Amino acid sequence: MSATTHSPASTPGTGKGGATAPGGKAGTPAASELVSWKAGIGLGLLAVLGTVLFGFLANTKSAGFRIAEARDPNASSAAAWITLAVALAAAAYVGYRWISQRRDGGPLDRWIPATTIAAVVVLGLAALGVAQVEKVTVPSMVFGWICSVLLLALAGYTIWLTLQRRRTPGWVGGLFAVVFLVGFMIWIVAGGRDPEPSISLGGLMAGAVTLAVPLVFGSLSGVLCERAGVVNIAIEGQLLLGAFSAAVVATITGNVYVGLVSAAIAGALVSLVLAVVSIKYLVNQIIVGVVLNVLISGLTSFLFSTLLTADPEHLNKPGRLQPVDIPFLADIPIIGPILFRQSLVGYLMYVAVIVVYVGLFHTKWGLRVRAVGEHPQAADTVGINVNRTRFINVLMGGAIAGIGGSFFTLVSVDAFSKDMSGGRGYIALAAMIFGRWNPIGAFLAALLFGFADNLQSIITIIGSPVPSQFMAMLPYALTVIAVAGLVGRSRPPAAGGIPYVKG
Repeated sequence: MSATTHSPASTPGTGKGGATAPGGKAGTPAASELVSWKAGIGLGLLAVLGTVLFGFLANTKSAGFRIAEARDPNASSAAAWITLAVALAAAAYVGYRWISQRRDGGPLDRWIPATTIAAVVVLGLAALGVAQVEKVTVPSMVFGWICSVLLLALAGYTIWLTLQRRRTPGWVGGLFAVVFLVGFMIWIVAGGRDPEPSISLGGLMAGAVTLAVPLVFGSLSGVLCERAGVVNIAIEGQLLLGAFSAAVVATITGNVYVGLVSAAIAGALVSLVLAVVSIKYLVNQIIVGVVLNVLISGLTSFLFSTLLTADPEHLNKPGRLQPVDIPFLADIPIIGPILFRQSLVGYLMYVAVIVVYVGLFHTKWGLRVRAVGEHPQAADTVGINVNRTRFINVLMGGAIAGIGGSFFTLVSVDAFSKDMSGGRGYIALAAMIFGRWNPIGAFLAALLFGFADNLQSIITIIGSPVPSQFMAMLPYALTVIAVAGLVGRSRPPAAGGIPYVKG
């Protein structure tokens, strides 16, 4: 009997550049192909909103952005000059590759636009460090109108491309997002109660990265599972049990590193239950995930009330993983203290993003995983063990989420409390969707959620009239926009959530 699956066959894609008209450039659709108006409508509505907020409702005050001060000015100055030279060389090289590939008419490498933007951003920050700028002050009304005009121009360009039956290039959406973010930040800060309100840019970004750590681990867990065809709703439970296990084991053993390992094991145990029940016994994956979240929440709350509160000195005092400075990199102005003064869990986050991305998209193992998630019957036909692949990925995803849970008790605070994950497992799911089931995209989306979370506290401190609830809502609104496809195609793996039965 042949292998069977409940998954429909996925429709073959047209390639990363889209369909190509005869004699035309790659990425230009054929004359008969319809081009969606979603991008034009989405960017147009956001441009109108930005014009109203940043232009017509702009404050007359100036907005100040303080740069993080260096602990060692001499080391920071040397690091700034070296970073400036490296970023300038990188921007020049990547820009040359971009122009040469466009001139040759061939497809543009996918990594070039993002790398160019990153090099330019680092170049600008290094230039601020070289110039020893301590504070940047901008008039909110002038820059608000500049941002509004740029947003309208980009939205108009997108609509013009749609009328010409041409796809909107990715750089348009990226540039639109950057301009909108700049205008939004100026508008919020200028609304503070002080005559010249200001915020610490370094503190804002450092807090965003810190708050994003468990979200990144949770979203990577979701990516690993869903790329193999298993919907992992149990991320919340994996984070929570990882936090509980890290606190208890680290306290008993007196070693925070043992607690970190135990958190990974605890997350993997939750995933083992998810894998056995949903893959072997074909129970609905979403229902299993929700039940596991409720079960872990109740179990940890019961153990906390009965055991941990009765003897906290011997069961709930795990200690903390202290931040570690990476030589030279930590002295880079602005970005150094943000990225390279992290705890071990923070550095593991960077490693996990890189390893998962390279593994999924640049190894034979990753090709098999993605085949299982897209068309398990075809993968089985060529000799891939579908359910074993799903088991392994779900267990790895649980271990990664468990490490993310250890952040709560080994880095953020030094004790476990009831439901301390605070729904971040569900936020991690939203970050995974917003990142389009890609490790890099999920990492950036998690940073956006962390940024919005940290900004809530800052706008309350400076007295901005923008409600903090609006900032809490914003990332979810952007996720809905992304899933709706208003700024691009967002499609999950075709076999996600569908069990596979081999006949």
